[in-house]
Amino acid sequence: MSSSFSRRSFLQQSTLIAAAGIAAPTILSAKTGGFNAETVVLGHNGFRYRVVSGWGVLDAGKNPVNDCHEMVLDAKGRIILLTNETKNNILVYDKSGKLLESWGHEYPGGHGLTLGGEGNDQYLLICDTDRHQVIKTDLKGRELMKLDYPKETGAYAYPSQFKPTETAINPANGDIYVVDGYGLNYVTQYDKTGKLIRYWGGKGDTNDTFDCCHGIVVDRRTANPTLLITDRRHNALKRFSLDGKYLATIALPGSYICRPVIHGENIYGAVFRSTSDSYPDSGYITILDKNDRVISTPGGSEPVYEGAKLMEQRKDRTVSAFLHPHDVLIDEDDSIYVAQWNSKKTYPIKLERVA
Repeated sequence: MSSSFSRRSFLQQSTLIAAAGIAAPTILSAKTGGFNAETVVLGHNGFRYRVVSGWGVLDAGKNPVNDCHEMVLDAKGRIILLTNETKNNILVYDKSGKLLESWGHEYPGGHGLTLGGEGNDQYLLICDTDRHQVIKTDLKGRELMKLDYPKETGAYAYPSQFKPTETAINPANGDIYVVDGYGLNYVTQYDKTGKLIRYWGGKGDTNDTFDCCHGIVVDRRTANPTLLITDRRHNALKRFSLDGKYLATIALPGSYICRPVIHGENIYGAVFRSTSDSYPDSGYITILDKNDRVISTPGGSEPVYEGAKLMEQRKDRTVSAFLHPHDVLIDEDDSIYVAQWNSKKTYPIKLERVA
């Protein structure tokens, strides 16, 4: 990114803040137990947020976290967090940040968390990169099914090549899609009983291959659902049909996005690093509209397009609300909850949307 673009983006952001009568951003200091964020507003174009200081902070001696990888919201309005801390892999919060329950000691590589089913029949899919498995559990932790490495594809010579990072569930038929972002970069499709249907992808630089297919979601915003799959090191989301045919690429230059999350008309994603895979503490959140254009980047530079092309984005260094965001959860109030990887064992951050 050129220095002229950086100055222009900063001046645009400062002008918008001044016009709205908002106090200028202050530096946030990361600490276990939350952030000092009373005067900080993050985001752009009507998608603006303030950090709720201290949300979800627990006694680390009793309920520690290591990497806070992913979060989902169940039918009862409970927030379920997955961490790879085996003293309590699952922490269940209410929306005020109060701990309701905890369970799980068996997931040293707990990474991906997906919620399926409806009402009292909801279940979880846990991706464990150390166990090389996807484990289906009920909401109390009872294991219901396991998906081992897909030997029958012929693509995997041994179990440790399979390091699943995320799953998606097609609610129309229960099909399960698994992305192997830390392994061989294949997408594997199963029926609801765990029977293999097909696989595709693999590591590469073509439209239908990936370099870290880290996240996946079934996009049901139109009459013809599709798959959105992260191609993280290529700074992109890729759209596929439900049977694995490549359709399109959404370029997100500068953004190493973890997984796409659909809420209403929008796509949300945690960007764990920006501009470079090796640039630490440089994460932010990205929000796309129904036309797949970035409209807000809480914690990052203002999105700027030249025609149809998004200019490279990066962390906004005037604030430091995030280190390495790994997942987002959006509730019915449009609040965003952010789970972070490798971020000093901090608990999730809540962003409250402001007018």
